Amino acid sequence: MSGQESGQRLGVGVIGAHAWAESAHLPGYHAYDRARLVAICDTVPERAHALAAKFGIERVYTDHRDMLRDPEVQMVDVCTPTDTHLPLSLDAIRAGKHVLSEKPLAHDAADAFMAAREAQKAGVRTKLGFTFRYSPAIRQIHTWIKDGTLGEIYHVHGLEQNSQFLDPHFPLRQVPRGADFGALIPSSIVGYGSHLIDLVRWCVGEYANVIGSMSNFVPERVVRGHGDGLQRIRVEDGTVALAEFASGAQGMLQTSYIAVGNYPGVELRVYGSKGAAVARLVEENGVAETLRFATPDQVEFRDVTLPESALPPGTTLNTPWPELYYRNLVRHFVDEILDGTHAECTFYDGAKSQETVNAIVQSYRERRWVSLPLYPDEHQPEGERA
Repeated sequence: MSGQESGQRLGVGVIGAHAWAESAHLPGYHAYDRARLVAICDTVPERAHALAAKFGIERVYTDHRDMLRDPEVQMVDVCTPTDTHLPLSLDAIRAGKHVLSEKPLAHDAADAFMAAREAQKAGVRTKLGFTFRYSPAIRQIHTWIKDGTLGEIYHVHGLEQNSQFLDPHFPLRQVPRGADFGALIPSSIVGYGSHLIDLVRWCVGEYANVIGSMSNFVPERVVRGHGDGLQRIRVEDGTVALAEFASGAQGMLQTSYIAVGNYPGVELRVYGSKGAAVARLVEENGVAETLRFATPDQVEFRDVTLPESALPPGTTLNTPWPELYYRNLVRHFVDEILDGTHAECTFYDGAKSQETVNAIVQSYRERRWVSLPLYPDEHQPEGERA
């Protein structure tokens, strides 16, 4: 009997009671009848108790190790600051829990690959919080690529850009501990680029070579954790990269958080021998996303309306994008665990994304093309291959 047939529910424990947990992660679990919110953990108990009351969470912890000892917590969601993702995920894996972690899993791809291997050895499932894989429009483009609707893929253009940090007085949070403020600090390529690189790889396949240009456009900012005033900091707030893929396709990537526009600012454009598709994930006029399609005999792009079944139950394209996409992500991960279905968007995928981020940074610093993979001995586990 499958988990669906038995009515089985997955016990979930969430670490982190901040804004992203409240707007994206927790609504996803709360809305899905196969998920049971057993516990929430935060070092500030008032935050945890507030979200427990809002989402009907059964227990509150202030130490994640206590939560990991809870036998009713089967899966752990790590929704905490970046530097804590890897150690908390490893603790959960070693406690025998399935793990969903926010991205990036680690600053260095080698550490992310290590975590993927640890999960495989422990026999637990993993998922990275690559939100935009779970956009209905993106998933439709992926289907069109896989079923041959777009033909042989020639070009892919990926953008993730909005004006979140255009105002220098809005506190910047994408700065690692101990960073040298006098050197160019990778930032948008890490926080935004990891999403984009994963989307493109999922649709077009493995990267073969990359080269990137990284820049600092806003030289003074307020930096969270470094006082209230402006700090002179050479943080990378915009990157452009070219990519060559193992398939022979060409790619262009751009990440920015100073490009005027709304959230989340994602566009994916795919051009093939039989057709082209453009997904625009930009919340405008109350609509979360749009999808357009063209063919060689009808080159003017036309809007595509996806069926209601493409969206998570209870949502529409007017649902705020964090909840819309995370409801889909949560639904897929819970089903993967309960039904033993194909693993998608795993820690291995997170490691491959970080590997490409690292290669783009290396290409900028060394002013040359960098070939991939950087870690040729790392291979995707058999159970995760499509």
